[in-house]
Amino acid sequence: MRYRSFIQAIAAAALFGIATPFSKTLLSELHPAQLAGLLYLGAAVGLFPFVLRRRMAGQVVFPRDIRNRRNLLGAILFGGIIAPVLLLVGLKHAMASSVSMWLNLESVATAILAFFLFREHLGRWTWLGNLGVVVAGVMLSFGEGWAGWIGLLCVGGAALAWGLDNNFTAIIDGISPEDSTFWKGLVAGASNLCIGMLFFEWRLDSAWLWALLLGGASYGASVALYIRAAQGIGATRAQMVFASSPFIGVIMSILWLGETMNTIQVLAALLLAISIALMFLDRHGHSHVHDPTCHDHEHRHDDQHHEHQHEETQPAALHTHVHEHAAEAHVHPHWPDLHHRHPH
Repeated sequence: MRYRSFIQAIAAAALFGIATPFSKTLLSELHPAQLAGLLYLGAAVGLFPFVLRRRMAGQVVFPRDIRNRRNLLGAILFGGIIAPVLLLVGLKHAMASSVSMWLNLESVATAILAFFLFREHLGRWTWLGNLGVVVAGVMLSFGEGWAGWIGLLCVGGAALAWGLDNNFTAIIDGISPEDSTFWKGLVAGASNLCIGMLFFEWRLDSAWLWALLLGGASYGASVALYIRAAQGIGATRAQMVFASSPFIGVIMSILWLGETMNTIQVLAALLLAISIALMFLDRHGHSHVHDPTCHDHEHRHDDQHHEHQHEETQPAALHTHVHEHAAEAHVHPHWPDLHHRHPH
């Protein structure tokens, strides 16, 4: 299951990485608020068939309890409305290749917020890796003058907002990742598009269609895959893998936009690669206690935490239903997933 989660995180990174250079092109025809709205509406449109199929099968597609509704609302506000607009404003001022690498600040924001607000454990290598990401981000801003600093501030704000989003979505249970991404895309996309159309000039053309298609891939499929990965290995570890997306964005910026890499960007890219590698050196395992709980999420029966019985044959694949956990104490290496949010 862990390998599956890592593969999902890699696929999410690739799809999200292509968004920056392609969005740079679309910004020549669309205001940042309009493009942000279309990208997230594209995500909602792409995921609607999956949500509809689950609803017709009698499954829950919207959180029933206050805790999960609150987490979903936080994800929509910070990750769907605030973050993409800040990112696209920064992209208008700076090179797409630099913006792509600045997006690694999201891993720093996710880790720090996870540590202070969401009780995730961070080892010394993760802290050192996050420091390297910050230093690399500052290095990138020096080569672009004031535009670089404006871009860095905007992308840094987007990273903070997405960091909150990542931690909120990692602890949502009771609905599937596709469901939460759909609601985020629908509500946030409609909100930003309305703002963009009410306060800025607009015209309907082919750029709208391309923005919707890009949103379906980079903000729909990508985000759904990331959420599944975060629920399997925790928000911080999933973000470490997802941090490879900026490098994909850099490559596409060179191929698609014809941008070139200067010496500072090359050095920053090397520092980023080393910093991400350092984060993978962390290992975590100790005696811990699970309190009794009842919840609903995707799971399988070979992960030491789902030993409940089914009336029929025990399913071997991933499946979803309401189930209970008895109190348990044991020792094993673990990640800060839905079952390991204990204090340290």
